[in-house]
Amino acid sequence: MADKQVFKVNGNQLPWQEGLVVSDALKLMNYTFKMLVVKMNGELIKRENWQTTSIPENADLKVIHLISGG
Repeated sequence: MADKQVFKVNGNQLPWQEGLVVSDALKLMNYTFKMLVVKMNGELIKRENWQTTSIPENADLKVIHLISGG
């Protein structure tokens, strides 16, 4: 029996499937905040590439919400 194919977003395991891109992961996690920073396997993914950057199996995404204040 094959292991379940997964990837992680902020430590949460999600089912992986061929063709997933970064914006799909954000939708799955309901991350709609406008000021987000995304790193995949330690590399920064620019916002303009979220629609086209594929998520490999076992990827580890870190999504950081930026909040300013004074």
